[in-house]
Amino acid sequence: MSQSVTDSTSPTEDIARQVGLRADRARQASRVLARATRDWKDRALRAIAASLDERRASVKAANAEDLERGRAAGTTDGLLDRLKLDDARIDALMAALEELAGLPDPVGTVQRGQTLPNGLRLRQVHVPMGVLGTIYEARPNVTVDIAGLALKSGNAVLLRGGSAAARSNEALLYLIRDALESVGLPADIVQSVDDFGRAGATALMGARGKVDVLIPRGGHDLIQTVLQNAQVPVIETGEGNVHIFVDASASAESAAAILLNAKTQRPSVCNTVETLLLHAQAPAAPEVLKALSQAGVTLHGDERAMALMEGLRAIPATEEDWAREYMDLDLAVAVVDDLDAALEHIRTWTTGHTEAILTNDLAHAERFVAEIDSAAVIVNASTRFTDGGQLGLGAEVGISTQKVHARGPMGLRELTTTKWIVQGDGHIRS
Repeated sequence: MSQSVTDSTSPTEDIARQVGLRADRARQASRVLARATRDWKDRALRAIAASLDERRASVKAANAEDLERGRAAGTTDGLLDRLKLDDARIDALMAALEELAGLPDPVGTVQRGQTLPNGLRLRQVHVPMGVLGTIYEARPNVTVDIAGLALKSGNAVLLRGGSAAARSNEALLYLIRDALESVGLPADIVQSVDDFGRAGATALMGARGKVDVLIPRGGHDLIQTVLQNAQVPVIETGEGNVHIFVDASASAESAAAILLNAKTQRPSVCNTVETLLLHAQAPAAPEVLKALSQAGVTLHGDERAMALMEGLRAIPATEEDWAREYMDLDLAVAVVDDLDAALEHIRTWTTGHTEAILTNDLAHAERFVAEIDSAAVIVNASTRFTDGGQLGLGAEVGISTQKVHARGPMGLRELTTTKWIVQGDGHIRS
């Protein structure tokens, strides 16, 4: 007697299968891309930039839908700012793509090489990782940045950009894939799993053997979810509980300008300062605090800081404030007795992203650089410079806060791995 077989595949299993099929197509596309010359890849980058310019009206219209939906859902101003794509940001994306096109191709560059005494010729060269997976939130500009970086570094990529930016990402993905085909490259170099919703992200996390590395970019909850659930190797990009220490010798004028830039230029991003540490003897303290308050920043001060902030926009800090990534016009403020106390506070609360010291004391600057263990350490400059574009990388996939493989802004070279090429003339091992 024959037994009928029914399809018992669950919706979750079906989505995992479909994401796996997209990863397979990405793998095939990456093999074509692996043979592409630098000129070919650069033409594709410039084609994406040109398409962004030509289709900016449709991109902005799609983004306006996302923004309106976000406002209706009560999304914070900080997150709405991250979501926004206006003409200035589209111009910046185009400039980043042009900059990427002007950078050297990392693929094939030799990290080291030698000829052994037995005549074997060795090279360790940079090669693409293969298929990248990325999960990020409410940042449509990241869609373009990651696509450009993946393309130039020879990788295919599967994107999960989140529901908040669904229409923006849909419009961007369409023009990117169209631009790739216009120069003869496979559109499947860049794909999305957004149409599967959260289940698409879950499938990406479970696509071991099909996705080579997964890069999350977003807030604490997203990153921890990926780290705790992914079966695919993960490069951790961290939240930014960023500190600035104003030393006793810091210039008041310079310190005020740097703090205003670090806090107010774009509060919603990860390199924005979230905690200000003031040396108890810093003459700059009153001017810095006044400037921040006048700029609309709410200061969350410890007891000693509150004594300096009478009449300013200030409230007492709680223990939770030292760990907060506000991503808004809020700033935790503490008064410390010396450099040792500043270092101890940072070690206690840092997320390993970026820390800065403002000082005219060379010994203090050198000690701060030596003892702070973060991805970026800055002396007498704004923390807003921890950014791939600002550091000459063209763009970034994210800011890695881990210590394996890549640390800090992840540009082209950080999206490659290496392989050994061994050339012989009939050599055998004795």
